[in-house]
Amino acid sequence: MELKDAVAVVTGANRGLGRHLAAQLMARGVKVYAAARRPETVDLPGAVPLRLDLTDAESIRGAARTASDATLLVNNAGISTGTPLIAGDLDAVRLEMEVNFFGPLAVTRAFAPVIESNDGGAVLNVLSVLSWLHPAGLGSYATAKAAAWALTGAVREELAPRGIAVTALHVGYMDTDMAAGVPAEQKADPAEVAAQALSGIETGLPEILADDVTRHVKQSLAAAPNAG
Repeated sequence: MELKDAVAVVTGANRGLGRHLAAQLMARGVKVYAAARRPETVDLPGAVPLRLDLTDAESIRGAARTASDATLLVNNAGISTGTPLIAGDLDAVRLEMEVNFFGPLAVTRAFAPVIESNDGGAVLNVLSVLSWLHPAGLGSYATAKAAAWALTGAVREELAPRGIAVTALHVGYMDTDMAAGVPAEQKADPAEVAAQALSGIETGLPEILADDVTRHVKQSLAAAPNAG
């Protein structure tokens, strides 16, 4: 997809990777709707603040009506509660599925006809190395991201005939608020991850592996599970 003259909707654009993606898109001349639950927290000059709550169907429909010129959707917003699947609170597990799986699905369903009506474009789903690696302590997050990976593949096939490409971005820890407790040497630079993501969209990559940890885990998928 050619990003020049594109119109992008970036969810979770008020901080972290989403803010970097929105800023870099604007630097390329893209009109950006910076979506957030609280649009007043968006501080990117030139961006169009857009209210969008992944758990609120009406706000999603309203965002699609407002951003009716969109040609690129970036499903970036998400949460991590650090909840294990057996010992953890079931409401927290449901919340992670609601935000990290059902949210991007609902937003994509709302914006697919918009993008198609604007002669096609692309969707970027921000996933994780935990789409494939499933530590017990982050069981609910990993499960939601694994489901979102499956969603990405299925939606890619479904939307291709409508002129919409779908790309998955996988990355480990980044230097953002979500990974504040992780040692700095283990974190990827979100600005570099954003640059890789935009290059991948432009070249039509179906999947972007943004760091060494993610590439190693993806290569290890065919190995036998650890019997522990």
